[in-house]
Parts: sequence; C-alpha cells; structure tokens
Amino acid sequence: MKYFPLLTVFILIAACSKKEKPKHFSSVKIKTVFEDSVSIRAIEFLDDKTLAFAGSGGVYGTVDVITHTVRANVQAYDTLYPEFRAVGKTASDFFMLSAGNPALLYKTGDSGTMELVYKEEGEGVFYDSMKFWNDREGIAIGDSMDGCLSIIITRDGGNTWSKLPCSQLPEADEGEGAFAASNTNIAIVGNSAWVATTAGAVYKSMDKGKTWSKTATPIVNEKPAEGIYSINFYDERIGFAIGGDYTQPQSNKANKIITRDGGATWQLVADGEEPNYKSCVQYLPNSDGAGLVAVGFTGISYSQDSGQHWKQLSDEGFYALRFLNDTVAYASGRNRIARLIFK
Repeated sequence: MKYFPLLTVFILIAACSKKEKPKHFSSVKIKTVFEDSVSIRAIEFLDDKTLAFAGSGGVYGTVDVITHTVRANVQAYDTLYPEFRAVGKTASDFFMLSAGNPALLYKTGDSGTMELVYKEEGEGVFYDSMKFWNDREGIAIGDSMDGCLSIIITRDGGNTWSKLPCSQLPEADEGEGAFAASNTNIAIVGNSAWVATTAGAVYKSMDKGKTWSKTATPIVNEKPAEGIYSINFYDERIGFAIGGDYTQPQSNKANKIITRDGGATWQLVADGEEPNYKSCVQYLPNSDGAGLVAVGFTGISYSQDSGQHWKQLSDEGFYALRFLNDTVAYASGRNRIARLIFK
C-alpha cells in the first residue's frame, strides 16, 4: 500500500473541508453596453459569451459579452408589438413570452426567425415569467384565472405547451398573480420549482410541475402593489425572496425573507433595514449561499452574510440582473443593458 506524505495529507484534508468564503464587495463599476428606447425586464445567458434579452415594443436580441456587439430585432404579431417580460432557454433554443392579452410565446425557429408556439387569449391573461428545468421541460406562470394561477408546461423542448387545470393547483387568493418585473418569479433547482406571488405566497413543486403546494410567508402583501417581486435559490434548501411596494419604494419593512428548509418555512430578515424595494435578487455564484445582490430602480445592494446586512453599492437603477461569474453580472433596465463589475 502506498501512502501520501503527512504534509500532503494535511493539505488534502484542508482543501476538502474548506468552504467558499463570500467575496467582500465595496463598489461596482457600471458600463452601458446597449441603449435604446425600450424597457428591458428579461435577460438570460445563452452561454458564457451570449446574453439574450427581450423587452417592450417587440424588441429582442443578443449581446456578445466579449465584444459587446449587439444584434437586435423586432417581433410583431399582426399590427401588435408585444411587451416581452419573460425569456428562457434550452441548449438549442431561445424563448420569449409576452405579457398581456394575447399571451404570445415564441421560440427560435428552424428558418432563422422566431416561431409562435403558444397563444392564449382572454380577459385576465397576463404572463409574468418563464424558466426551464432541462432541455425538454419548462414552465411559465401568469396571473390567476378561474381561481388558480396560470401555469403552462412543456415536456417536448418547448414545441408545445399545456395549461394546468385548476384541479391540479392550490386555490389562488382573490386577484393573486405575479409581478412581471424581472422574470424572476420562478426559481428552479433540480426537479423542484418555487413560484412567488403578489399575495406573498410561495408555490412549490418537487416533481417538475406535476403536483403543487402553497406556503404563506411574512412578506408584506396587503396592498395591490405589495408582495414578492423576485425569488432565487442557491441550492435545494437555501432561498431568498425580496419585494415590497414599488409605489412606496423607500419602505424596507417586511420586504425580505429567507428559507433554509427548501421553502417549508420563511423568516423575515433585515426587517426595517436596507435594502428598500427591489425587483430582482440573485445569489452570488460560489458564495456558499452567503452572497446576494439585489437591484431595482432604487439602486444596487449587496449582502455577504445571507441577507442579514446589506450595503448600497450604487444608486443607478435596473430591473433585472444575471451573473456571468462571481464578479461580473449584466443588468437591464429602462432603455439600457449594462455590464456590472463588482470590486
């Protein structure tokens, strides 16, 4: 039998037991890479070189994150220019979903143009966000209709979508829906999905959308503009949600919650402390669930201790954020997309 030298053994044990320490950021450098007269609330990385986006006026496109070359186009439906609030991706396709009536869901077509794969019309139709478990199965969610949330599922890579009947879903509160603010009403880890709503509730499925449960949370939700605006999970147990009231953006009471048991229970955190209203929260990659960044039109905030304490890094406003790595992110907002370098 061969043995490692004693020093090597100590090094190996230390390496195996060492946890990632959250980075300490004190500033953020912001560089605008795309400007246009368009509101952009939905962005998604297609790979480590390409950021896709879709926004108001039917505008959609990609940003090369190496050269910052932008390719933009406009998708029209008859004489309508859709308001895109949700995007998603598989290994082969990009998807974008409009808010409002009619709901229009497009995917990358074989001919090089976007192909309409789902359409829904009717009073109350309003879709908010979309995400994929894998290259075959995905979900999009919308405001409640006929007593339950609107949830559509694909099992064939996005070629077809089916709406779940209310018999398969928990009963919705009166007027319950979701805020189409940053395409982050849905969080997915493994086979599980969590959906955050205007009622301050979190819906959970552990089997890719086949069965659902609903949990109330202590986040503020008494007024129409109050509730959860964004939810994100670091792993199957650690999750964070943020929101508040965009009509009273300076309020920081009961607008941040955390779970450490997979969403079974939620607790208020940093209650009455910064940050105030935010529309998107994302875990910092490789932070062991300790690093969080939240953005909104109220600015950019950072926490290195799982949301217990926060630091405002910038007053510049954005709607949505996605990390490229553990120091670089891209954010979208009113009339622009920007590269954010955290230092």
